[in-house]
Amino acid sequence: MEAFFLHLYESTGVNFSIFYDRRNELKFLRGLSVSFELMGITLLGSLVIGVAGAWLGGSRWRAVRWAVRGYVQVLRNTPPLIQLYFFFFALGSVLSIMGPGGRPIPLVNNFVWACIGLSAVAGAFNIEIFRAGIESVPRNIRDAATALGLSRVRAFFLVILPLAFRLCLPALNNNMVNLLKSTTLAYAIGVPEVLYVSAQIWSDEFNATEMMTVVLVVYAGITTAFIGAMQVLERRLKIPGYGI
Repeated sequence: MEAFFLHLYESTGVNFSIFYDRRNELKFLRGLSVSFELMGITLLGSLVIGVAGAWLGGSRWRAVRWAVRGYVQVLRNTPPLIQLYFFFFALGSVLSIMGPGGRPIPLVNNFVWACIGLSAVAGAFNIEIFRAGIESVPRNIRDAATALGLSRVRAFFLVILPLAFRLCLPALNNNMVNLLKSTTLAYAIGVPEVLYVSAQIWSDEFNATEMMTVVLVVYAGITTAFIGAMQVLERRLKIPGYGI
């Protein structure tokens, strides 16, 4: 494999250096591992935010409901890159301490801010997705859960949420795919994910076309595999005769 790509470069000038240069290969693999870690954390974080927000959106306290609605409106109606910059530069400058020579030292690094920012953005959309799923659960099922003596919390997590999750899975799948692709925005705040390290490689090797081709294929493969897995999950969780 290495010999083939080295010969390809020497004979045609097509430079896929990550396949024959060990240093570039390791750099690219480290970036890919950071991307996978970022994807996993943000997927989980956005789901937690979505469920928590949908639960709090049905609170008896008006102030809590308004707070959830305000969060959703702000995060859904502003560009994700601007939000990421806000978390990293605005909040990051506040959450810092003065180091030697008066230089500020951030308490939260750029990777953590990327996780927080991307999870918050996708979580706002997930709140609305889960809210729609919860509202789709028939009233008689909720009444049955109450008749069985379940508290509001137990009825929500044992009866309503499992049904709502199945109903909103197609919309949730779409939002999760968008989140996977949005992780490349972490490049803007210096997170060494796969796009960031690819840019470093092509600045050294002058092979932007080849590296962008690799990144394109990598993300196409990741999203295709994720969509396939979610479609299998949809079929497994399908409720016969329930509209999905």
